[in-house]
Amino acid sequence: MEQKQTDVHLRAMLNSPARFTPAVPTPDWSAGPAVPPSPQIPGKSNMIVATPGSAAGEPHTNITIQNCVTTVDLNTKLDLALINARTRNSEYNPARFHGLIMRLRDPRTTALIFQTGKIVCTGAKSEQDALLASKKFARIIQKLGFDIKFDNFKIQNLVATCDLRFPIKLESLSLLHGQFCSYEPELFPGIIYRMIKPHLCLLIFVNGKIVFTGSKSREGIKESLDNIYPILRSFKKN
Repeated sequence: MEQKQTDVHLRAMLNSPARFTPAVPTPDWSAGPAVPPSPQIPGKSNMIVATPGSAAGEPHTNITIQNCVTTVDLNTKLDLALINARTRNSEYNPARFHGLIMRLRDPRTTALIFQTGKIVCTGAKSEQDALLASKKFARIIQKLGFDIKFDNFKIQNLVATCDLRFPIKLESLSLLHGQFCSYEPELFPGIIYRMIKPHLCLLIFVNGKIVFTGSKSREGIKESLDNIYPILRSFKKN
């Protein structure tokens, strides 16, 4: 019964990243250096992409990965109280949360570890850092005597930011694209734009800054920027 409750809670966390994952760090809006094409597990947090219309003189846009949420299964039952007692970088209070919280300094990440052997890793700035951190968490548990297997590593959510460098008329955008977006300036200063394809969510602000969340790949983030840029360009403030 306890394992079933853990799995239900874990699925709820992954389906609602905005509720359960840590807040997005303060974005670094400064443009970074150009980077080569990313491998299968990219190790850099920055992506330099050509915005639609770049042939007409538009500048390139710097997309920065702010958070990479991943999951992995160790395929074994874990004694969370024992792990907490024998590690210094962990917190375990089952009265408040039935998972164990463990932190690393390098890469700076946080893991939610459950009795079922499932681990949710958050806070990494790239897919490479998320993979490295997950392996470090698994190795710490292995050294405590648990017979683990590093299995089913998956990227569940990428949070990224970019700056289009022009102001946007949010009121007009919300009126003409009301079926896709929600805009309540009294509660939140930006538009919440839910894109259907690719399936992710964008937070669009009046100064042209965008937060992408819900994508599982960099290609999905780039595709969503390609789709939204012509729309936002048409709502540019004069």
